[in-house]
Amino acid sequence: MTLTTSRFIAHDQDRGIVQFSMQDGAKEIACAISTSAMDDLERGPRARPSEREEQFTRLRERIEACTGRKYQATEFEGTPPGIVLRSIDFRG
Repeated sequence: MTLTTSRFIAHDQDRGIVQFSMQDGAKEIACAISTSAMDDLERGPRARPSEREEQFTRLRERIEACTGRKYQATEFEGTPPGIVLRSIDFRG
């Protein structure tokens, strides 16, 4: 099944991630992207903590496309299993 957009959850400054979710039908999939990966995608100065949700929204299409590829490849991490994106996931 194809993933669809769900929701922005939070920016966790201590962990350096943005948490969000995607939907596989009725099933919500926990996802995260490192803030350094988002900064690398924009190739500019680091975003401030207060700018992370806006940055995520700008990059959402690319982030969700990469999430979908990792989901199809069943590249889950953590407990409960979810998708984690890092800068290396956008190279290639």
